Amino acid sequence: MENIPEFGSKLRKNIVAVPEIVTACSGIRVFGQRLKSFLFSTDVAIIRNTNANAIIAVYPFTPQPVISQALILAADKPIFCGVGGGITTGDRTVELALHAEFQGALGVVLNMPAPNGLIRRLKDKIDIPVTVTVVSEKDDIQGRLDAGVDIFNVSGAGKTADIVRRIRDIDDQVAIIATGGKTEETIRTAIEAGANAISYTPPTPGELFKPIMTRYRAE
Repeated sequence: MENIPEFGSKLRKNIVAVPEIVTACSGIRVFGQRLKSFLFSTDVAIIRNTNANAIIAVYPFTPQPVISQALILAADKPIFCGVGGGITTGDRTVELALHAEFQGALGVVLNMPAPNGLIRRLKDKIDIPVTVTVVSEKDDIQGRLDAGVDIFNVSGAGKTADIVRRIRDIDDQVAIIATGGKTEETIRTAIEAGANAISYTPPTPGELFKPIMTRYRAE
């Protein structure tokens, strides 16, 4: 068995750790960095206290440069920033993507409704990977590939592995990030289907606080 020296401290031992099985996937190499695990979060405190390789910072509001700038500044690992693609699109998305790149983002993420023409525009304007979210087997995978997408971010709940397989049937080389779910079994299924990397949704701050508060009350 490979011996991996490990260092830590009593002040930093309480981190949000991604499941160990994630290390079984191949990873995605971006500018020399091999990324196997992506944490799906915009919580700065959690982002600063996780062992995930990178962060997917997508949120259900209109993207704002001040938010991406704050996340990139606070993070100690690569950030893939959401830049819209649904309600926010066109010139505004291009400007958001440029701003994210200039601030130090390692990649940008488009929502599922983003038109293929927007992918082409981003590929012409920015020099970091363009990631597109896929939520259904009915999504236009070939059209996305023709437009030049770099990475698929598959978030299909119980259908995630099936969507990954469909993408692999069309292109066996394109990079795929897939949601892994909450169990080792669902993560393993996504990896076996062809996912190169896994995105992991961390517990909420309230859930993380619960055992700590329980211990405090018992003291």
